[in-house]
Amino acid sequence: MNLYHTSVEARERSLAQLSGLPLQLAIAETTSVESTALGVTKAKGLEALCAHVGCSLDECIAVGDANNDLEVMRAAGLAIAIVREDLITDEVLPGTPTMLRYKTYSESGSLFNTPPTYGIYMCGKVFKWLKAQGGLSAMKVKNEEKAAILYNFLDQSQMFKGTVVRKDRSIMNVPFVTGDKDLDAKFIAEAKAAGFVNLKGHRTVGGMRASLYNAMPKAGVEDLVEFMAEFEKKNR
Repeated sequence: MNLYHTSVEARERSLAQLSGLPLQLAIAETTSVESTALGVTKAKGLEALCAHVGCSLDECIAVGDANNDLEVMRAAGLAIAIVREDLITDEVLPGTPTMLRYKTYSESGSLFNTPPTYGIYMCGKVFKWLKAQGGLSAMKVKNEEKAAILYNFLDQSQMFKGTVVRKDRSIMNVPFVTGDKDLDAKFIAEAKAAGFVNLKGHRTVGGMRASLYNAMPKAGVEDLVEFMAEFEKKNR
């Protein structure tokens, strides 16, 4: 469930009211709050939603340029929809604009209007690169290996600690802290000077966050862990 507010103050009031309930809460944008039942992921929620409305997960896949969509395909102005052909009909809600009908694009070869050519070109480059790496299955293995390198270090470190319980850990974004805000700031500054950029955590959470996206090589994660180990040794 997403709750949208008109101000940060209103968001904080909602957080206070929801804090006692068995929910996982996250600030999705500056003034919005996402809530799910404890232990429930978005994937499980999608499965439950599909079961409730009587459709299967393969009927329609839509990816846009919002923060919560598939980041690897995120390009401004670009939206991708994969829809079963038998679902592309004229049966739409009354008042649905022409530009929001799947049939409009299906019948025109996605050229009903001028498409976002640069976004399409860049996504094509990414897709070809992914295929050259062995495809999605191979990338999954590579990303799990990269994440394991960093998590294994965090689990044995006496200074750095991961902030997410093991069963809910992401292999893409790894948040961690030292437990001391000043030490966090020192680490971020020295890491940047050493060439490790964008490690500062989300503004609502603080600490650090390492993003292990597909294009991040395994060697980059190993170098980061080596730097973290050296930083820990010097700042005990």
